[in-house]
Amino acid sequence: MLTIIQEIIASIFILGGMFFFFVGVVGLIRMPDVFCRMHATTKCDTMGAGLIFTGLIIWQGATFVSLNILLVLLFIWLTNPTAAHYIAKAEYMTTILMTMEE
Repeated sequence: MLTIIQEIIASIFILGGMFFFFVGVVGLIRMPDVFCRMHATTKCDTMGAGLIFTGLIIWQGATFVSLNILLVLLFIWLTNPTAAHYIAKAEYMTTILMTMEE
């Protein structure tokens, strides 16, 4: 009985993560400029990865593999916003330089 409940909860988390990834892709396609697209994708990717990896940890149980998944999740939570910030900063600086040349 516990295994069925564990699999149902893990499935809910994984489906929630898939939903956020889908919303991120729709935001990437529908948003008008680079900054809006990046905002939609980075927020949804971070949340989607968090939910999917949490679901995988619940499904796996308390094992060494769960610890590895948790470390990957922490790495994603640290690097995804940082990378998005630097990409946005580079685009902003490029836009400023292009307007100064005109």
